[in-house]
Amino acid sequence: MKTKDIENIELKFLDLNDYQELKTAMISAYTNMPGSYWKEHHIQSLIEKFPEGQVVIKINDQLAGCALSIIVDYDSFDDDHTYNDITGNYTFKTHTDDGDVLYGIDVFIKPEFRGLRLGRRLYDYRKEIAEKLNLRGIVFGGRIPNYHKYADTISPKEYIAKVRRKEIQDPVLNFQIANDFHPIRVLKGYLEGDEASGEYAILMEWDNIYYKKPSKKAAIKKRVVRLGLIQWQMRPYKNLEELLNQAEYFVDALAGYRSDFALFPEFFNAPLMAKDNHLSTPEAIRELAKHTEAIVNKFSEFSITYNINIISGSMPEIRDGRLYNVGYLCRRDGTIDRYEKLHVTPDEAKVWGMQGGRQIKAFDTDCGKIGVLICYDSEFPELSRLLADEGMDILFVPFLTDTQNGYSRVRNCSQARAIENECYVAIAGSVGNLPNVENMDIQFAQSMVFTPCDFSFPTNGIKAEATPNTEMILIADVDIDLLRELHQFGAVKNLKDRRTDLFELKKK
Repeated sequence: MKTKDIENIELKFLDLNDYQELKTAMISAYTNMPGSYWKEHHIQSLIEKFPEGQVVIKINDQLAGCALSIIVDYDSFDDDHTYNDITGNYTFKTHTDDGDVLYGIDVFIKPEFRGLRLGRRLYDYRKEIAEKLNLRGIVFGGRIPNYHKYADTISPKEYIAKVRRKEIQDPVLNFQIANDFHPIRVLKGYLEGDEASGEYAILMEWDNIYYKKPSKKAAIKKRVVRLGLIQWQMRPYKNLEELLNQAEYFVDALAGYRSDFALFPEFFNAPLMAKDNHLSTPEAIRELAKHTEAIVNKFSEFSITYNINIISGSMPEIRDGRLYNVGYLCRRDGTIDRYEKLHVTPDEAKVWGMQGGRQIKAFDTDCGKIGVLICYDSEFPELSRLLADEGMDILFVPFLTDTQNGYSRVRNCSQARAIENECYVAIAGSVGNLPNVENMDIQFAQSMVFTPCDFSFPTNGIKAEATPNTEMILIADVDIDLLRELHQFGAVKNLKDRRTDLFELKKK
C-alpha cells in the first residue's frame, strides 16, 4: 500500500470480533510456517487475561498488524526457556499481573502493509505499557528466518555478529536492534516447527529506564503457607449456636498456631439434622439448608476476628428452588467467595434430589491461588487440571465418606491430583457416628496434606497425616517457591510435558 492511499491509521485493542481477519492476516504473514495461526480460544484467553497487551493496527479499517503480549515473573523461568515454557503450553497461565517483565508473544505486519514502519508503532506501544505498568523491561524470543541460508557454515552466535556488523542482512534482527532491543542469548529449540530459523531464537531485551523497584509493603503474598485441617467429630448438638461454638474452638486453636487456612469437612453441620429425623430425608436436608447463610456469616466473622482464611467445607443450599452442595471461602480481609460441588454422588441425587453445580474457578488469596473440590469432585482429574491452568498452588478437598473404600477413593485420587498438577492438596473429613441422622450414620476419615513426589518433597508425597478416625487438628507448612522450582527443574514436569498437540482441555 502507498502512503497516498491511507485515509486513517488506528491503534486499537484487539477484540474477539477481529479474529477471522486476524487469522487471515497471520496466514499471509507466516507463509513459511503453514498452519501457524492462533486459534480463537487462544485469542480469547489473551484478551481475558491481559486486554491491554493485545493490540492491532488498522489502516482504512483493515487489520494491518498485531502485537500480543503477557506479563511474567521473569525470574521464575529458566534462562534457556522455550516458547512453550513462556506461554504455559499455549494456556498463558504464565501471565501474572504481579510480574515484572512484558513478554512479547507475537508481532507481525501483513505483507501488503510492510514498509510503512507500522512495526515501530507496535513496539512503541509496548514500551509505553511497560512504563505505565512499571515493568523493568520487555523480552521476547526473536526469530531469525534468514538463518537457514547460513546454517551449514556458521553458528547462530556468529550469525548475530555478522548481522550487527552489517555483513548479513536480516531485516527482523536489524529492525529490533534499531528499536533499542539488544540480544541476550541464543535459545535452542525455542519454537517447534520454525525451520527457517533452525528452531533457534535470539532472546531480545529492552530495559525500562523509568522502572522503580516496588517498595516493601506491610501486606505481601506469603510464600510459606501454614495449613490447618479440622478432622471434625460428628456428635449431637442442641442447636446451631452450640455447633458454632465448637467450630470457633477449632478456628481459635488454628489461629493460635498462626495458621493461614482452616479447612472444615463436607457436611460438617449434619448433626443439626437430628431434630428433623422425623421428616423424610429430602425434607430434613432442606431444613438443614436453612442454617447455611447464618453459618457463612459467622464464619466470615471468625475469619476477620482470628485473622485466618476459612474454607467452610460444604453445606446444603437452596437456590431457585434447587438443592446444591456448596461451600464458601471466607477470607481474612472480609471478602467471601462461593464454590460448588459439580459431581454429586448417586446417593446424593437419589436420596436428597441434589443437583450438581456449574461453576469452577481458582480463587486469589493472600497466600496465592487456591482451588476447592468437594469430595467426589476430586475423582475427576479434569477439574483440578482446569484449576492448575488458572495457576492454582493449593487444592483443598473437604470430604465426607462413610466407609474405608469410599475414603480410599478420595485419598488416592487427591494424591494423584498433587502429582499430576504439581501442587499441594489438603483433604479434611469427619469422623464418628450420627445414630439419629438418616443417611449420615457413620463416617471414616484420615485428613492429610499431599505434595508432589520429587527431591524437594517427601518421597511418599505425604507432608502430614492425621490419626485415622480421631477428632483432631492437623497443621502443616507448605512452601510455594518449591512448586516454582519443581516446574522448572523437576525430575519430571507433568504440567509442561502434556501433549497439548494431541489434546486440549477447556471450560465450556
